[in-house]
Amino acid sequence: MIKKWEEVPFFPNPGEEATYWREHQLDPALMASSLSRTEGQDSTTITLRMDPRMLSRLKRIAARRYLNYQSMMKQWIAERLEKELPGS
Repeated sequence: MIKKWEEVPFFPNPGEEATYWREHQLDPALMASSLSRTEGQDSTTITLRMDPRMLSRLKRIAARRYLNYQSMMKQWIAERLEKELPGS
């Protein structure tokens, strides 16, 4: 059972990815946290400055996971907040 997105490997081709997913599955909590819940939720736009090399690395990781890099960053932040603030 995959509990973190980091556990999903890079797949060099669709055949290997299909084989992998026949034998593995995502934790329901991970899947639920990934669902877009934009309807009815407020959001605030922020500006975040970062090193261009770091941004390039983030984009490459997100592309390997078929995610938008901003969405992936939000997932990572949400996961970290859960670790830091277990009671909330």
